[in-house]
Amino acid sequence: MADLVTTPNIAGADDFYADLIAAHQGLTKAESDALNARLILILANHVGDRTALAQAIVAAKNAGRN
Repeated sequence: MADLVTTPNIAGADDFYADLIAAHQGLTKAESDALNARLILILANHVGDRTALAQAIVAAKNAGRN
């Protein structure tokens, strides 16, 4: 089981962000929310490590409180 990586770890992070924003262009709020949910589930399946996924949930909840 791996610990969650929270330090920058995406090659071309700005390009990834631009791709993510572009994927949402023209979508309604509901469609955008559904895209985010599908993306989360696809990436969670790819990670596959329940410990890291649980840590990610906690990190996301805590980040929203700042």
